[in-house]
Amino acid sequence: VQLVESGGGLVQPGGSLRLSCAASGFAFSSYTMSWYRQAPGKERELVGHINSAGGTTNYADSVRGRFTISRDNAKNTVYLQMNSLKPEDTAVYYCGARFTTYWGRGTQVTVSS
Repeated sequence: VQLVESGGGLVQPGGSLRLSCAASGFAFSSYTMSWYRQAPGKERELVGHINSAGGTTNYADSVRGRFTISRDNAKNTVYLQMNSLKPEDTAVYYCGARFTTYWGRGTQVTVSS
């Protein structure tokens, strides 16, 4: 099982980034996929989920309306589109298959001027 996040980087406040998470080694299209984030000195927190078919998403209050999760089951990839980024969005972002131990190593997102 492998999950590899990419797309992180440094962005100014108000900017956008699109994270990708490429999955392999398990039946990706059968799983709800999640994005979490962890800021320095803080606990890991949920960003949101997308169901296996991609038709249902749920978001944390802190990102609802700014972030969008999508997936392409043909490519075994889940995405996190982040708009209107704020400094408090700075964290390492992780993807994972919900209710499993399948997690990536994360990608750093830094929002700073």
